[in-house]
Amino acid sequence: MISLNGKIALVTGAGIRLGRAIAAALASRDCRMILHCNSSRRGADELARDIHRKGGEAVVIQADLSQKGAAKNVARAAQKAFGGVDILVNNAAIFWPTPLDDLSEKQLDAFYAVNLKAPYILCSEIGRHMKRRAEKSGHLADGGAILNIACLAGLRPWKTHIPYSISKAGVVSLTQGLAKLLAPEVRVNAIAPGTVLPPEDASPESVSALIEKIPLKKSGSPDDVVEAAMYLLSAPFVTGQILAVDGGRILQ
Repeated sequence: MISLNGKIALVTGAGIRLGRAIAAALASRDCRMILHCNSSRRGADELARDIHRKGGEAVVIQADLSQKGAAKNVARAAQKAFGGVDILVNNAAIFWPTPLDDLSEKQLDAFYAVNLKAPYILCSEIGRHMKRRAEKSGHLADGGAILNIACLAGLRPWKTHIPYSISKAGVVSLTQGLAKLLAPEVRVNAIAPGTVLPPEDASPESVSALIEKIPLKKSGSPDDVVEAAMYLLSAPFVTGQILAVDGGRILQ
C-alpha cells in the first residue's frame, strides 16, 4: 500500500459531516491538510486548530463553489499552500429534495455547478499537475490520487431527488473517465455512501424506513466511509472503481 505520510491533501467541504471525518483521518496519517469550506467556516477552523494542536499542518480555503471561477481559484490556492497537491477528495455537495412541480432552472444549475462542474474543474486543474509532476520525476507509480464522493443516487436514481441523482451520476462517469485519462500516473476512484449520515432534519421514522431497505438491517457511520477512503487513496492497483459503502442497499 502507498503510504499517506507527508502527502498534501485537499478535501472540499471539510468543515462538516463526511468531509470533516475524511480530512481528520488524513491528518491523523500525517498528511498536510488543505481544508476547503463554504458556509461551514467555523467547523473548518476548529479542525485546523485541532490539527495544529497535534503537531500537524493545515490551512483553510473558503469559497462558494457555485460561483464562476471559484473552483479554479481553489485549485490554484491549494497548490500554492504547500507547493502542490498529492491527494484530492471532492466531497463538497448540495442536497435537497426537488419535487417535479417546484423544480426551477436555477436549482438545476446549482446542482450542476457544485456537485459536478466544481469536481470536474478541480480534477482537471489538480490532476494535470499531478500527472505532469510524475512524468517529470519518472515516478509514474505514485503520481497522486483523486477520490470523488458520489452517492447511491448516482447509481440508482431517487425519484424525489432527480437533479441531485443526475449530478452524482455525472460524478460516477467523471471518475471512470478520468481514471483512464490520467493513468498511469494518477489513480481516480469514488465512494458511493449509503445510509451513514442521514440528513439532519430526517425524522426517526424516515431513518427507520431506510434501514429496513438495507440487507444488513443497520445504518453505517462516517468511520465506514473513512476506512473505504483510506483504502482507495493508498491502494496502488485500484483505479476507476465506484465503491458502494451501503450495507448492501444497492442490491435492493
